[in-house]
Formats: sequence, structure tokens, C-alpha cells
Amino acid sequence: MFKNPDAEARCALLKTIKTIAVVGLSPNAARPSYGVAKAMQEFGFRVIPVHPAATEILGEKVYPSLKDIPEAVDLVDVFRSAEFIDGVVDECLTLGMKAIWIQEGIINEPAAARAQAGGMTVVMDRCIYRDYRDYCR
Repeated sequence: MFKNPDAEARCALLKTIKTIAVVGLSPNAARPSYGVAKAMQEFGFRVIPVHPAATEILGEKVYPSLKDIPEAVDLVDVFRSAEFIDGVVDECLTLGMKAIWIQEGIINEPAAARAQAGGMTVVMDRCIYRDYRDYCR
């Protein structure tokens, strides 16, 4: 059974990263992904939107997939339904990504286990914004 890193370890992870690729970042300001990504920007993180149909979100160029991002990414934050997590994990493993954060309400234990087995740090079913706000500031 999957177990998240404890609060101290999650905070340590968030203190080591600068660039977050947000998979499923919506251009709609009413969506949770938009609000969370905007808050993370305001905390000083560089947010790189990943969305197949948008061109700019939160003042940043949007990339259709992780493989299209031309710079290093420290963490992949995922706002996609559980059935899409396998594909995101596959792409992360292929690209050698080090950490994935699967947002609150999204659970795919087999995918999380594969990511861990591939050497990734995995956080699942937690809100990156709330964890940063509550444990790391």
C-alpha cells in the first residue's frame, strides 16, 4: 500500500525545488489547478503549464506535454484524473524526472508504486499549495 512521505520530507522536497511543471493546468481561473498554480507562483516557484490546447496560462508559455519542455523541471504536479496518471508516470520515467506530486483527490496506487520503483519521490492525494503553506513557510 502506498504511503506518502511525512510532512517533514514533503517540506524538504518543496524547499529543494524551483521549477514545477503543472500537468493539466487549466486556463480557467475558476479551476483548482489555476488557483494552486497561481499561489505557487506567488510563493516564488516557476510554474510551467502543460496542456494540449492552451498557448499561455499565468503569463507562461504552455507546452503540450512534458517532453516538449526545453528546460529542467524539478517537480511534476498533476491535475489529471486517476486514469491518466499511468501515462504521466510513464512520461516522467522516460524523461528521468525525479519527483511527482499527484494532487488531492487523485489516487492511482499502481502508478505511484511504479514511479517509486523507478526512483521518483511520489506524493499522492495531497494539495501542494496547502502543504507548502501549512508546513514549509
